[in-house]
Amino acid sequence: MAEIKMRNAECGLRNLWVGVMALTCVALPARAQTSLSIYRDGRVVVRRTLPQALQQGRNAVTLRLEGLDPATLFSSDTSVSVVSATARYPSTKNDALTRAVGQTLSFVRERSDGKADTVKATVVRVDPPQYRLADGRLLLEEPGQPLFPPELVRTVPEAQLVLDASRSRQRTEMAYVAQGVTWEALYQVIVMGARAQISGTATVTSPTLRADSAEVQLVAGAIRRTREPKEEAADRMAPMALRDMLVRGVTAETSVEAVGETHVYQLPGRLTIEPGTPVATALFPRSSAPVTQELIVPGVLPYRGWVGQSPEPNRVPVQVWYTIKRAAKTPFGDRPLPAGTVQIYQADSSGRLQLIGEAVNDHTAPGRDLRLQSGDAFDLTAERVQMDYHQEMLPPTGRGLPNRQRITAAYRVTLTNAKTEAVSVDVRETHFGDWKITESSVPPEKLSSTEMRFRVSVPAGGQATLTYTIQVES
Repeated sequence: MAEIKMRNAECGLRNLWVGVMALTCVALPARAQTSLSIYRDGRVVVRRTLPQALQQGRNAVTLRLEGLDPATLFSSDTSVSVVSATARYPSTKNDALTRAVGQTLSFVRERSDGKADTVKATVVRVDPPQYRLADGRLLLEEPGQPLFPPELVRTVPEAQLVLDASRSRQRTEMAYVAQGVTWEALYQVIVMGARAQISGTATVTSPTLRADSAEVQLVAGAIRRTREPKEEAADRMAPMALRDMLVRGVTAETSVEAVGETHVYQLPGRLTIEPGTPVATALFPRSSAPVTQELIVPGVLPYRGWVGQSPEPNRVPVQVWYTIKRAAKTPFGDRPLPAGTVQIYQADSSGRLQLIGEAVNDHTAPGRDLRLQSGDAFDLTAERVQMDYHQEMLPPTGRGLPNRQRITAAYRVTLTNAKTEAVSVDVRETHFGDWKITESSVPPEKLSSTEMRFRVSVPAGGQATLTYTIQVES
């Protein structure tokens, strides 16, 4: 019988505990949900779903909204409209002193012996500063460092809103444009012969804005900006120095979709964004793709305008270009790549990866190759000399038309190769308008209506010479 009573008591306690836990779960408020769309120029579309019920009609609510610009505030719920919004930011000293006008505060001041004492004074006005001591005398400067009671200091940003709901809602959904979060894309390319391994990360940096467990999208595209942020809001949120960096690996793949004329990259999981702490996350799993290298000597002709006379020899850099093939219907080729920095690596004889180039890529649409100028060649040099220059006037092509001008210029390009293997170097000329190659020691190849290429083979440890003559009419 005693055992039965004890067992019944245990069951009663267990049922009581379950009931208390159930009540506790019911009493806990729902957690606010945050979603951020971050743009390259610092704009952030903040979407907040808050556990604030709304009744039909007018509702006055006070919400904590980080980085709010009230002019941009709207409800993403089509049944709710914003009637008015007032933003109040965390208090500065002047803010708290203004709220303390007419009140008596304690002020801490240092003495000449290095110790401190406290004096009380009533705040008469803040600008110009006026403070009344207990004996009635006035000070025209602060008596010391003020000590504020908590009710005079606002520690978090607040928004006082009046919302109009066409029907009752269980939650409040708000959206606005904030400032102060940026992101950049950075790619690592490891060249291994005819193929390359490519990885990419996006780094989110927030000098000012804070978000806890937020869903984050990165928006890539040319988004026009016509409205600049208010200076007052920017001043309230002074940038902080970057402290640490959090790097996230690929736990789930970043998804991407086209929205309007942009691409939106949904980062996996949720991120906690803190001021001064960059967060890097992978854009896609490491991929493999074919890669080719080109050595290019840029042309002497201006794209538009006249061909000048330049008899002095001119040293010309030999540019190094890499093209990463992105064939359609492949995982890497079908992925749009946001603009960013591309770092190119190659292993040395001991297998250590060395940085051999860095380039900037534009937004790259699916199926479009990634073409990168990584730097200039070390062991290859080029020298161009203008060998001849002739200018003549030509009759007009019809009555009433102006005379024409023809310029003929001849060039010699000497290529020197200090490598232990032969290389192929492209000498290119680009010009807009009526022009042609009249003669050359290497047959030209027409790449477009404005560009011609000479492909020159340069032996190991030797030289090769290219001569060509250009005729331009205007």
